[in-house]
Order: sequence, then C-alpha cells, then structure tokens
Amino acid sequence: MLASAALIAIFSTILYSYIRHSLYQELEEGLIRQAKYIVTNIPNQHAGDKIDSFYLQNTLDIHVEVISKPPNINSIHFAVLKKNKQVYAILYYPYNFREQTFLKITKNITSISHLLNKIHRIIIFANILGFALIIIYAFLISKMLTTYITNFTKKLADMNENMLKPIKIENLPVEFQPLGRSINMLINRIQTFVKYQKELFIGVAHELKTPLAVMKLKNEVTLIKKRSPEEYIDTIKLNIKTINEMNKMIENVLKIGRQEGDHFEPPVEMDVINYLKEKANNYKLLAEQENKELIIKLKPEKYKTMIQPTLVNHILQNFIQNAIKFTPEGGKIVLKSNPVEDGLKIEVIDEGPGIDEKLDLFAPFKRSGEKSGVGLGLFLAKSAADAMGATIEIKNREDKKGAVATLIIPSTLACPIC
Repeated sequence: MLASAALIAIFSTILYSYIRHSLYQELEEGLIRQAKYIVTNIPNQHAGDKIDSFYLQNTLDIHVEVISKPPNINSIHFAVLKKNKQVYAILYYPYNFREQTFLKITKNITSISHLLNKIHRIIIFANILGFALIIIYAFLISKMLTTYITNFTKKLADMNENMLKPIKIENLPVEFQPLGRSINMLINRIQTFVKYQKELFIGVAHELKTPLAVMKLKNEVTLIKKRSPEEYIDTIKLNIKTINEMNKMIENVLKIGRQEGDHFEPPVEMDVINYLKEKANNYKLLAEQENKELIIKLKPEKYKTMIQPTLVNHILQNFIQNAIKFTPEGGKIVLKSNPVEDGLKIEVIDEGPGIDEKLDLFAPFKRSGEKSGVGLGLFLAKSAADAMGATIEIKNREDKKGAVATLIIPSTLACPIC
C-alpha cells in the first residue's frame, strides 16, 4: 500500500513538472520569436528606449525596452519573477552587440500561474482520492484474504485422522485454487498414510497372532501325552521355523520405521544410469544363482538428477528381487530405462505368473502369487517413491505372461545429459 502511494506521488510530481516545463518552454519560444522580429524590424534603438507599440502591448501583451547588458548574462536568458501578487515572464535577448545592449521583454503570466496552481490542486486532490481508493482496495483485499485464510485455518484445525475432507476448490477465488489443490494433495497423502498405518497395525497383529496361536497349539498337543524325542525335536524345529518367519516380518516392519528417516536424506546429484548399472551387476549374480538371466537395456548413456539414492535403492531392490522370485528357472528378467516426456522411465520386466490388477499391491500385507513373503516390500517401495516425488506402478505384460514394474523419475527433478 505504501509503495503504491509513493508511486502515485512520484508520478504526480513528474506530471506536474512536465506540464509546468512545457508551458514555460512554449512561452519562452514565443518570446524569442518576438525578440527576433523586433531585432530585425526595429533596429537602431539605444539603451533606455522603450518599444511599446500598440500591437505589442494590446495584441501580444508584452512590454519591450532596450537595456544595457545585465551582469552575468551573455546570451538569451529566460526568467519568471513574482511581484506584487503578479507573475511575470522576462526574456533577455541580445540586441546590439557593438553597443552591448539587450532587449528586455516582459509579459504578465499571472493567468498562466493561476492555471498551474489549479492543475497543482487538481493533482493533489487526485492524489488524495487515489490514496483513499488504495486504502479502501487494500482493506477489501486484506479482508477477503483474511476471510479465506481464516476459513482454511478453521477447516485444517477441525481436521483429524478420522475427519479428513478435501476442500471444494470450485468455491475458491482463482488466486486460492492452487493453494486449495496443494492442500487437497496433502490431505490425500495423509489419508493414504493413515489408511496404510491402520492396515499395518492390523496386519502386524494378525500376522503375529496366527503363528503364535499355532505354536501354542502345537506345544499344548505335544504336552498332552508323552512322545518320543524325535517328535519333541520336530515340534521345536517347527517353532523355530515359525519364530524365524515372525522375525522376518518384524524386520520388515522395522524397515518402515528406518525408511521414515531415509525420507529426510538430502538429495545428491547422481547419474541414475550409472547407479542402475552398478546395482544391476550385483543382481545379475543373484539371478544366475537361481538359473535365471538378468538382461540390462539402459538408455540414455547419462541421466543426472538430484535425488535420494537410498530411496531409489528401496524401489529398485524390491522390483528386481520380486522379478527374480517369481520368474521360473531358465527365465529372463529385463531391467531397462528410457527417457520419456515426463522424465526417466525405469522398468523391471519378469516372466512370472503376473498379478491380480484388482488388488492394491502397495497396501501393507497384500501378496500376489504363492511365493513366501509378508507383503511389505511394495508398501516400502511406494512410500519411497512418494517421498522423492516419483511414481511407481505394476501391471501385467501385454506380449506374454509376466509383470512390468515401472518407476518414473519426473523431469522436474532431473537434468538429462544425453
């Protein structure tokens, strides 16, 4: 508001100065023309003579006299003087160089001065009116902003994990719609997190409760009657196996907690292609141990980006381990990358049984197929992708049996060097 007021004041000052300068300049040019006419047509006048003809006095309203050279004036000089509430424009013009005389032309410009005063008052009034309008406009704008910000604050303050409602963007002004969309995106992510958190707690309780119940039942059955040492050993081995499976699940749950810390890992500049090559060489050995082949097809040659490597590793590791696990012996897994309009697309293609696309595989404890696992890997991968602003998806292959796991690193993060 202060800046706008200062801008209006500066502009008004410049405008008034320009009008005043233009009027005086035009007046000076008119007097110079008259002086040139007098010098040409009325020569041979001496200092002290007046050239006040009827035409000059009554038509042009100027008074002309010949004077000796004024001090400190060597050429044409124009001045404005105020005397007895009257304003005069005075022009000194060289008349006779030999006698060192000048023409002194005087014109009463009181009416012009009054006009300038009126313009000045109008500009001041316009400034005051402009300042008032700025204050009113600023008040209305601030009130509107405060109203919507207060509504935003109230809605957000009233929200909790059980009452997360998106904001109706269509009811907002255009200026607030981007903010509304951002808040809705945040609400959606919080809803997803809360949903996954609840599923995680329920799933952990269920996954732990079932094997504990089995262990308890086995132990009770074993203790009902005396058994051979081999039967006791079998029961103990079964309990150890169940405990190992529970430990593996707890380990995966702990990974979720550790991954929350990875979300805050500072991004570093990294060549994604080179990183994929390093990781792929390690997984090649793992695939060969299971009599499977990992094929690498990476494009472009380089693709630099600012990103969190630990989160990329979470996703890549999960994709490739799942592909190796579900691909039958003698099968092939393909790791490929291609630049796309949205960024860099990384795909892991397997020859396994495919997936049930109706299932939300990114929810905790969701499993597809008959292979072992607790169903937390893809949940971790999705969480990592969300944290670094990337997207992942899994779908069935169109050419043959198998699945395609895709990671897209957005172009807003990356600076490709092809």
